[in-house]
Amino acid sequence: QIKLVESGGGSVQAGGSLTLSCEASGYNSGSGSLGWFHQVPGKEREGVAAIDENGGINYEDHVKDRFTISRDKTKNILYLQMNDLKPEDTGTYYCAADERWVRLWAGAPSYWGQGTQVTVSS
Repeated sequence: QIKLVESGGGSVQAGGSLTLSCEASGYNSGSGSLGWFHQVPGKEREGVAAIDENGGINYEDHVKDRFTISRDKTKNILYLQMNDLKPEDTGTYYCAADERWVRLWAGAPSYWGQGTQVTVSS
């Protein structure tokens, strides 16, 4: 039974930084892919960044030079370091997991966390 729990969200001013964490329990360390998704009211949930079991990484274009995804396999924790935050980054961030990279990045992962809220003010 896999459970994903996000933490680290909060309110910051534009240009500030936050680090999001996702603790994955019941998930084999070093197996499968993990990722972060972003959603705002009235819009679809969209991929932000994902990392596979071998360390391969994809970023959404708008965050490529500002966010960094990483994975601690020993603790089974996924991180998202968010720098130079912008108001458009505001929204709910969800952790996701899947055995297959393609399904995860397509926005249809097998497992979702409940989300953590990020608010960026001007």
